[in-house]
Amino acid sequence: MDEEYHSVFPESADIETCSADYATRFSGATGQYLLSVQSRIILDMLSRDEGGKLLSVGGAHGQLIAPLVEQGFDVTVTGSHDICHERLRRRVKGLAVSYRTCDCLHLPFDDGTYDVVLAIRLLTHVVHWQQLIAEMCRVARKFVIFDYPDRRSSNILYCLLFPLKKALEGNTRPFLLFSRAQLSRELEKNGYSAPEFRAQFFLPMVIHRKLASPRISNILEAGARVTGLTTLFGSPIILKSRKREISTNLEQSLLSRRCLPGMNQERC
Repeated sequence: MDEEYHSVFPESADIETCSADYATRFSGATGQYLLSVQSRIILDMLSRDEGGKLLSVGGAHGQLIAPLVEQGFDVTVTGSHDICHERLRRRVKGLAVSYRTCDCLHLPFDDGTYDVVLAIRLLTHVVHWQQLIAEMCRVARKFVIFDYPDRRSSNILYCLLFPLKKALEGNTRPFLLFSRAQLSRELEKNGYSAPEFRAQFFLPMVIHRKLASPRISNILEAGARVTGLTTLFGSPIILKSRKREISTNLEQSLLSRRCLPGMNQERC
């Protein structure tokens, strides 16, 4: 069992998230299937950006480091305790990754230092989540990406089902639920555009873990995607939001490409 560590910072959920015990939640073939869905969505969101500087807040679990480095990103990871760095080093041997122990609510970086700021398996366990989002938005130059459990899913029965989930999984933790409107408003406050929402699974992840069959899980989830159930009621959600000035410039660029020389700009 992992030794217990305490951070000097107010938010330290990442210590548990990068532990060996937590990693067992994504071990084996089913765990790899769950991670592959997560990685596929995030890499697709990043597909238009060839490399750049990326900050992974609380990302010492290392789940996305290898694919991000392979895609050309210069990755920096933050953690709330030095033990996060030790655990990260064991997981990403041979990969060029920077690390910084710091307070995720007061990131020690200038505004717009990183092209992309990412937080996976963090927001839902952070009490001061509004401040975390504000800091991510401040440090990002282009956009932010993070995941969260959506209220519009099986999570609506959270209070009733959490004891059962705890009994089935053993090492799960209480977590916060969010709505799309709630997070959209928070991002707008920080100067970011309407987010893109991508749901990972229709069925709760605990069901996939208990099925222990990636083939069956894939068939069930494929059916849910085709029928639109995942889009409507899926969770966790991976969210991407662009800084508003970047978003506006991108829209103007796309508009100008549709206009030929001599055309009336109002009709383009």
